[in-house]
Amino acid sequence: MKKSVRIFWRLFFIGFILFIAVIVMANYGVFGKMPSIEELENPTIAQASEVYASEGTLMGRYYLPSGNRSIVKYKEISPNVINALVSTEDKRFYEHSGIDIKGTLRAIFSGGSQGGGSTITQQLALALFNKRATNPVKRVIQKLKEWIIAVKLERNFTKEEILALYLNAVPYPDNVFGIRNAAKRFFQKEPGQLNVSEAALLVGSINGPGIYNPRRNPKASMDRRNLVLGRMAENGVISASEAESLQAVAPVLNYKKPAEDLGFAPYFREVLREEVKKILKDISKPDGSSYNIYNDGLKIYTTINPVMQMYAEEAVAAQAPQLYRNVIRQGFVKNGSVWNKRDNILEAAMKASDRWKNAAEDGLSDKEIRATFFEKTPMKIFAWNAERSRDTVMTPYDSIKYHRLFTQAGFMAMDPSTGEVRAWVGGIDFKTFKYDHVNLNTKRQVGSTIKPLLYGEAVDELNFTPETPVQDVQQSFGAGQLVPATGATCTGRTMTMASALAWSRNCATAYIMKQVGPRHFTDFLEKIGVPTKVQAFPSIALGSCELSLFEMMWAYSMFGGRGFSTKPYFISRIEDRNGNVIKRFDYSANRREAISEATAYTMSRMMQGAVDIGTAKGLRARLGAAEMAGKTGTTNDNSDAWYMGFVPQLLAGVWVGSDDRFIRNEGAGGFGGTAARPIWEHFFKKVYANKDLGILKDEKFAEPPTMSNEAVSADPSVFYSDDVNGGPAAAGEDMGVGTEEDYMQNNNEYIGPESAPLPDDPNKKKQPVKDTSAKKEKPIGTPEEPKKKKGLFKKIFGKKDEKN
Repeated sequence: MKKSVRIFWRLFFIGFILFIAVIVMANYGVFGKMPSIEELENPTIAQASEVYASEGTLMGRYYLPSGNRSIVKYKEISPNVINALVSTEDKRFYEHSGIDIKGTLRAIFSGGSQGGGSTITQQLALALFNKRATNPVKRVIQKLKEWIIAVKLERNFTKEEILALYLNAVPYPDNVFGIRNAAKRFFQKEPGQLNVSEAALLVGSINGPGIYNPRRNPKASMDRRNLVLGRMAENGVISASEAESLQAVAPVLNYKKPAEDLGFAPYFREVLREEVKKILKDISKPDGSSYNIYNDGLKIYTTINPVMQMYAEEAVAAQAPQLYRNVIRQGFVKNGSVWNKRDNILEAAMKASDRWKNAAEDGLSDKEIRATFFEKTPMKIFAWNAERSRDTVMTPYDSIKYHRLFTQAGFMAMDPSTGEVRAWVGGIDFKTFKYDHVNLNTKRQVGSTIKPLLYGEAVDELNFTPETPVQDVQQSFGAGQLVPATGATCTGRTMTMASALAWSRNCATAYIMKQVGPRHFTDFLEKIGVPTKVQAFPSIALGSCELSLFEMMWAYSMFGGRGFSTKPYFISRIEDRNGNVIKRFDYSANRREAISEATAYTMSRMMQGAVDIGTAKGLRARLGAAEMAGKTGTTNDNSDAWYMGFVPQLLAGVWVGSDDRFIRNEGAGGFGGTAARPIWEHFFKKVYANKDLGILKDEKFAEPPTMSNEAVSADPSVFYSDDVNGGPAAAGEDMGVGTEEDYMQNNNEYIGPESAPLPDDPNKKKQPVKDTSAKKEKPIGTPEEPKKKKGLFKKIFGKKDEKN
């Protein structure tokens, strides 16, 4: 054998051995980490987490751009897509085992002019486990690693699974990831519905998502699509004549970019996002790493009913425009004086705006940025029209004033027994107004909606009944503390507790607070689950404290929940991308006994007064409900308007107001019964009309078998008349609560009852009264306390009063 031949074979075998050694070293991670067997068997594609409504409707996704994928299976992808991909990228795909030696040699000797040497499996390996190296030496090593991973992938997956993984993993134009999102974005179709031309266009774009973007570069995209069609014809999956006819027609797009911050329940989805992040902090994957809401393809199942959610959004949208019109018609708004001495608020709003932040990033000084806010600029502003926007020209400073005048709203509906949230509307338009007005951290004065909670404690702890006489007289809590702050609306009369609640009598409620005691009441609020620590000022009887709508729903659940208060919850379970349940949720852990079942029933029936003849007069009759309970609430200068109401199967609450409390509707249209109640009524009208929801008009509150007061359990026909020592509330009675501190003259906190004025002679010397804050102690009285009227509950409930 010639020496040259020996040298050749020697070099060949040395090179071969070195090549094998490099492959082995690469496999064992000498040149960088290689995926483990577990990672290969379960390749992780960054995938958006999906949110589902109670019956499976997809509500939205959470993702970062590279994780915006919705994984589809092979059978859900059109054969046109598969044929286009194989014909273009790897026509011997079904013949090789991950590496196509013939294709690799062809690519080497042609310099890449006849196509690349990477198989679909190798491209998948790159997409899953590596980022393409730019350094030539590193790229050679990376190529070796791709070969190894490709072979392993072929051993772990079928050809069909590899194709599906590839189409789900690779990017498409407009920073879209995954075949499903691409089909949705460019054609408004599912992957299984794509025709030959559409499939060729999307597959062709994979090779260069920026260059072959059909929206931005239609000519290049069409040329690339025609190349794919030609290769499909060469591969025999379509005929030459079909390819030719399709190549002659320009692609027809049906492009639509999804507005992820809009759509279905956007306020709720934002609250849900933060809640899920908190939950995931305490949960680890099987490998010990943390879950990521944006990349791990979680499936989050919620308690939201999509139909009720739609009704809730419609209800808010139906009332909010009128509330806005009421505000801007007022003189102090028209002449601009509403902004007098509000420069600090507007200044803060400017600095919090995206315009200010973007200008600061561009290097402008504060003075330069501020100047831009006083230059007229074409812009799009929010408006109550079909598009929820209109084009105009105004200064950014004026646009801040304009948008702050809009009245906001919060709405929530839930099952009072289980705590499952059915609908959540945090504001009037998420695109423009991001702040949520339902969640736990958004607190406003609650006004008279606090009263049923106080009355409930009086019934449960002090054995009060709807018939118990209460005094509608301004109350002194010592040390100059008078509640209400003015006695102008006090009638000076004695009335039943039911009358006082129906017409929301502030003075009578102060009397009840005196019997319960402020500190006992705040302890009661804590007992029923209200998270906010409420200070024990006497004025909280009138709702001077600030709570969130979420907390008020939590507290009110004890009435419809037969005495059990239940924290509202809105996640039923969270699953990983493979359908394994990570965490389940139910109401049992957040349910506590707050009052007796008899008290809950008594209060539910007593609150019917408000919806029959009280501050929400006629509501029950208009909706045709057999039984219904509710309470209005209005605070100082109509800054907050509330309506809390429930039927046996559903509880809902409404808050209405402006983010700036000095922007308000000062007329009667700003009361809880006129501003907030219509939203509740609109929602329930739709809910009752939809029989599929199962909320029945003829449903009644479940009467406990141990009820001793037969009058309370009777069917009401006439709830109140003016001659029953009550009568309608005076104008403004259900408003003007002040603040917690308004009634505090010093540090002497009033704890329990000290004295009570005589109902029939306010000038008579006050009599000392025993502290009745202990549980089940009888309500206080005086020697002159009037007897109950005979036949009272015959008038109230339509049944003979057997106990006088």
